[in-house]
Amino acid sequence: MLAHLSVNNFAIVKSLQLDLSKGMTTITGETGAGKSIAIDALGLCLGGRAEASMVRQGEEKTEVSAAFSLDNNINATRWLEDNDLLEGTDCILRRIISKEGRSRAFINGSPVPLSQLKALGQLLINIHGQHAHHQLMRSDHQMAMLDQYAGHHNLLKRTRNTYQNWRQADNHLKQLQENSAANLAQKQLLEYQIKELNELSLGEEEYEQLEQEHKRLSNSGELASSCQQAIELIYEGEEVNALGILQSASQSLTQLAEMDSKLVELPNMLAEAMIQLEEANSELRGYLDNIDVDPERMMFVEERFSKVMSMARKHHVLPCELYQHHQELLEQITALDCSDEKLEELKQQVEEHYQGFLTSAEKLHKSRCRYAKELNKLITESMHELSMEKAQFCIEVDKASSHPSPLGIDTVCFVVSTNPGQPMQPIAKVASGGELSRISLAIQVITAQKVDTPSLIFDEVDVGISGPTAAVVGKMLRKLGESTQVMCVTHLPQVAGCGHQQLFVAKQTKGGKTETQMHRLDNEQRVGELARLLGGSEITASTLANAKELLVAA
Repeated sequence: MLAHLSVNNFAIVKSLQLDLSKGMTTITGETGAGKSIAIDALGLCLGGRAEASMVRQGEEKTEVSAAFSLDNNINATRWLEDNDLLEGTDCILRRIISKEGRSRAFINGSPVPLSQLKALGQLLINIHGQHAHHQLMRSDHQMAMLDQYAGHHNLLKRTRNTYQNWRQADNHLKQLQENSAANLAQKQLLEYQIKELNELSLGEEEYEQLEQEHKRLSNSGELASSCQQAIELIYEGEEVNALGILQSASQSLTQLAEMDSKLVELPNMLAEAMIQLEEANSELRGYLDNIDVDPERMMFVEERFSKVMSMARKHHVLPCELYQHHQELLEQITALDCSDEKLEELKQQVEEHYQGFLTSAEKLHKSRCRYAKELNKLITESMHELSMEKAQFCIEVDKASSHPSPLGIDTVCFVVSTNPGQPMQPIAKVASGGELSRISLAIQVITAQKVDTPSLIFDEVDVGISGPTAAVVGKMLRKLGESTQVMCVTHLPQVAGCGHQQLFVAKQTKGGKTETQMHRLDNEQRVGELARLLGGSEITASTLANAKELLVAA
């Protein structure tokens, strides 16, 4: 519940400190005194829109803070735990607005974004404004009120999740279907390209081998001539050859080694070199003997090499990349074949997700129907208490499967009949403003009993109500205050007298500046204020007696 409200330099409020209690608190005051100003300041503290004009004239900033007791408020406590902002059993919200319009928000002293302030505020307090009946005429607001009363949050979450899964899968399917024509053209091109590459049937390392063989065959004459020349220089030259020279050198060094032992290793080194020369000569001779200038093989290699080069140019790749390119095209066409299978698989998934959504939506529909029936009875009875004895209220929950949404497949419409013989019609078409106010109040009071927030504020929701009906409204709100904290801004003495406590708002001018103040009334002061509400500026013994009766009745 709201335990304390502190307001500084807000509009025409210089400083306001309010300690609030359980039960029903009524707020009254003269017209124009600013009875709703504390509610407006509280709304700012709960994440409402901030404007520079809210800062009191001549001041640097506005600061509003609200202290809440978290006793029995499981949802708010869990939210604070999840966001690492829990500090004991109390919670303090604070908002600062600079004269330039800049805003800062705090929860338990920690700076937070405005979205967090709003999210927590919804779990702490619920404000019903004097224009609530305007919202009440909107179908989406009617559905939200029914869902809030029903409390089927898990059903709503499941329906929203299944709807999102279905829409995501359906969008993916549509994207694939839109691309199917392009995929077909691409597949036909790939099939043609792969066919000619299949016909070429290039092996993984074939190009490198072809390149080497082509080079060898093209230069076979030069290879043979050079090999023969090398053999002669190494071994077979008649006049001179490397092997003969080494043999002569070795003989000379052998004789020298007999004269000086330091040269003994040199003949051995030359012997090893001669062995290497003999092996090189043998290799060259074998290579030369195997050089085979085969015209048919030469023709085949040239033709094959030419085909590979031509195909590489056609596919805009290097010849050495042609084999890998072929493999990539095969993978691409396999992927396209898989996309056809995936298309069918996705169609099945879309249907499964849709059926899952319909199952959740159907359960949500049944839950709405159940609680709509319960509300029909309670709100109709409440309207009867508010001097609409012949009125009937009904929540129509109709399936609209052709227009699915994250909220299911339902349309919700609040309809009423205010007089016997009149057809049920949407609330928006109710002609009388007074009737609309009473219907709105009946709905708000009944639905508020199931709201999870421990504090409720009714800001002049009794506009358009008077006489005996006002007394009923007061008793209804007082009864509601027995189970939750209720604050009510009112101009009706019958409602004000029903409060467990009463606050009075007054406006005064000092030093050319207007200031609004608010303070708690004791019983004697309450009688005087109720008498003022009953009789205006002229308070008589009769109005005082009437005021005492209202207070005693409370």
